[in-house]
Amino acid sequence: MRMKGFVLACLFASALSSASQSVLAASDDEKWQILQKAALAAHALSYQGIFVCQSGQQSKSVQIKHFFDGQNEFARNVLLDGSPREVLSQGGDLIIYNPKNEKIVIEKRRGQNMFPAVLPANLAAVKQSYTLRTGDIERVAGREAQVLFLEPKDDLRYSYRFWIDTEYGLILKSVMFNNRNEMMDSISFTQLNLVNSVDLDWFKPKIDSKKNYVMEDEAPAQADYNPSPHWMLKELPAGYRKVDQMLRMVHGKPLPITHVVFSDGLASVSLFIEPVTNGVKPRAGHSVVGNTSFYSSVAGYLQITVLGEVPEATVAAIANSVVFIK
Repeated sequence: MRMKGFVLACLFASALSSASQSVLAASDDEKWQILQKAALAAHALSYQGIFVCQSGQQSKSVQIKHFFDGQNEFARNVLLDGSPREVLSQGGDLIIYNPKNEKIVIEKRRGQNMFPAVLPANLAAVKQSYTLRTGDIERVAGREAQVLFLEPKDDLRYSYRFWIDTEYGLILKSVMFNNRNEMMDSISFTQLNLVNSVDLDWFKPKIDSKKNYVMEDEAPAQADYNPSPHWMLKELPAGYRKVDQMLRMVHGKPLPITHVVFSDGLASVSLFIEPVTNGVKPRAGHSVVGNTSFYSSVAGYLQITVLGEVPEATVAAIANSVVFIK
């Protein structure tokens, strides 16, 4: 396991060296190496800071501390606005501490990519659906950053703009744009420092210890590898592929719901399939809330629901790819 950490550190050092070359004359491979360095830096560096998330008219500030000891990752995110919600993560496991009335509700979940670790380790699939070009050197959180434009090759995904720290290689700012070049959301560091402390006393919640702690485990999902006798998937939107499928029990539902996850390497889309409930009008239609598109339809006696941070056309295409069998 220590060798894994050593290899990761070597890969990061190599990418850092490549990215230090003049971006004005950078080849296409060198541009992707800068992005690859950013994907590695979010996991291989130890850092602390504050970043601001902006979506529509809403914004929130988050304090982050991340530590990598060469083998394991630890992170603690603290919401600085409103209720003092905290998220502690180790590897792919998240524990959320959320005050509710006189209780502290503890929720366990599987981790998702959280800023600044928004990029996959393997960019091969991303390269198939996006082009990459460089912009100017700009300042973010008092640091110089190389601007990179990640642009889709079609209308089935959004575009992204990243500000990459020219020294650390870390993403300092990330902005998502829709197909009309309107900003969907923005996440940006306002403070950032590298740390080298090995003391993990900070890796514990700081929420009021006088309140009662209540555990609310996420309903366990069961891997689902068997083809369904009731439905199948026809052709998916270009660039998207199925990356996971599971069965979930949901409170108030008598039968498990099938949850299928699709990705183009960066964007993620969830498909939910369940029997139509007797006496309940099936849902049909589409909507957009913030940066998330929703689409609902019916196939046979199945209720189809698709959502993701992608254009409406993408969630509609995935919903319509579900074919009812019997």
